[in-house]
Parts: sequence; structure tokens; C-alpha cells
Amino acid sequence: MQPLSTAPANVFRSVRFILTDMDETLTYQGRLAASTYAALERLQAIGIKAIPVTAAPAGWCDQMARMWPVDGVIGENGGLFFQRVPHGHGVMRTFWHKPEELPGIRNRLDDIAKEVLGAIPGATFADDQPFRLTSLAFAQPGDHAIARGLAEHLRASGANTTINNLWVLGWLGDYDKLVMTRRILAEVYGVDIDSRSDTILYTGDSTNDAPMFSFFQHTVGVSTVRQYLHEIPTPPRWITQGPGGAGFIEAAEAVIAAYQY
Repeated sequence: MQPLSTAPANVFRSVRFILTDMDETLTYQGRLAASTYAALERLQAIGIKAIPVTAAPAGWCDQMARMWPVDGVIGENGGLFFQRVPHGHGVMRTFWHKPEELPGIRNRLDDIAKEVLGAIPGATFADDQPFRLTSLAFAQPGDHAIARGLAEHLRASGANTTINNLWVLGWLGDYDKLVMTRRILAEVYGVDIDSRSDTILYTGDSTNDAPMFSFFQHTVGVSTVRQYLHEIPTPPRWITQGPGGAGFIEAAEAVIAAYQY
């Protein structure tokens, strides 16, 4: 893991997509800065496609897909992809599961939630749970033992799980950020990430970014990723000086500079 400021000027010259975590990567302490939004606009203006790949709920992803200068949003840790329709205000929605499977998935998640809340003292839903369609999110308890207990109970109930800086997440299905990214880039953009990983840069900050850091050639961690390195098998290739959105801007500027190199 090297300082991004030491990267060769043309190292990101082949990048055409920036995939990025949102919470504490685009945001910092829960807020999106105007300068970060402007960086997304600059990427869009030169044809670099920016796609948040986040554990955030469907409700937030719908708003981002409609209003932000991004090309689409992979949300709920891979459970869905939302993209604004061309020349309109609507949103196209793709889910990991088939449409006819979603009601059953939702019912099973509701049952798991009841089991977990009854079994783990101190467990509470994240306040964004009402806006989720394919996942469960429990508030980060701040106590590692409770967080581990939540994750273990989710796994015992048949759910996949991960922990990030905001949530203990659970979902049903053999996917994560990387698996859904592979599907969406192939289906929507015609890009095989196994053979064209050089066209993609990923930025993140936390544990659930580990699959992306492990896979992609171009990876950047914002500075606060240091807190989670003990939980990330393969660290990002580069690290920024700034945290959150300030770090993302560093990555965006490096890609823009290489694009114009």
C-alpha cells in the first residue's frame, strides 16, 4: 500500500470506470461535500463512468441514481442496481434475485430479523432499515462482541453477512459487491472484468470493500481504511492522504490527470 501521491502520472491511463464505496468514501462523517459532488461531475464530463457500489439501502440508491452525476448505483452490498433512464426522470431497477423471488426473500429476511433481535441483547435495526429491499442492516453496536454475535447469528440463520463502519449487514444470495459488479458491467456495459480489470478503479474504506481490493488491479483506500486493514486480506494498492470525500477527490484527480496525459 503506497501513497497515491507517489503513483506514476499515467498509471490510471486505461481507467474508464470509477467504482466507489459511498459511506465514508464519498462522504465524510456522514456528509457529502460540494467538492466531492463536483469531482463526480468532472468525471462525468470527460466520459469516465462513476458507479457507487455500496451497502446503502435501496431508498438512498434511488435518489443517487436519479439526481447524482453517476452512471448508476449498485446497492445493498450487491442486491440491486439502479440506473436513471436515458433522457428521463425514471429509474431502471435490476435485482440480483428474479422478480418473482423477491417476496419470498423479503419474508425470510423478516423472519431472520425477528430471530436475531430476540436472540442478541442490544441488537437494534439501523435507522435506514425501512428503506431496504434485499438486506437487513443492524446498527453498529460499538461493542465488538455484540457485532460478532450479530454476524454469527445471521450466518447460522442462512444469511451472508459483513460488517462495515456503519452496519452489520445480512442478505440472502451468493453475491457481494464484486459478484454483482461482474454481472452489471457485463450485462449493462459489455465489460468482462476478468479480462478488462485495467479499465476499472475502485475506491473504498472498510471491511466490505475487501473483495474489491482483492480483485481489481487499480485500488485506492481513503486514509481511514487503516482502521480496518486487520480485517482486509489484500489491502488497496494505493492510499490517499485525506479521509472520505477528500480522499476520493485525490483518486478522481489522479484518473482525470492520467486520462489527459
